[in-house]
Amino acid sequence: MEKPIARIKELVTQEINGELLIYDLRTNRAHHLTETAAFVWKNCDGTKSIEDIRKVTADHFKVDINQDFISLALHQLAKNDLLKNDVKAIPEISRREVIKRIGLATMIALPIVASLSVPNTALAGASCVGAPCSPLNECAPPCTCSGGTCI
Repeated sequence: MEKPIARIKELVTQEINGELLIYDLRTNRAHHLTETAAFVWKNCDGTKSIEDIRKVTADHFKVDINQDFISLALHQLAKNDLLKNDVKAIPEISRREVIKRIGLATMIALPIVASLSVPNTALAGASCVGAPCSPLNECAPPCTCSGGTCI
């Protein structure tokens, strides 16, 4: 991937204090991007190389950022289907490895994408959600039992 491109179709976004909430209309998943992940995603406009994104991110946050930091962000964005193009050409790196390489003293939050599935409208209004259950005490439709709780 020479120049990453953020997926923007079928997404609803809301920025809050630099962080970004994204609702994917196609998959019914909600994503929370930390400020750094949001900044990287916004700069995936198809005109900037990975090195360009690294530079603008470092300038914006006024801290030295290495390529591993951007790789972590891009892999998390791709894993959650928030990029149009593939990141297979970028070596994957773990959060733990990025922390080792940039050091704990670096005053910048890691680029994290936290995601969850959003219930459809039938489930959202279901009274069974959150009720206790067991194999002997099943949940009322449309819910199912998961770990002792109706979902």
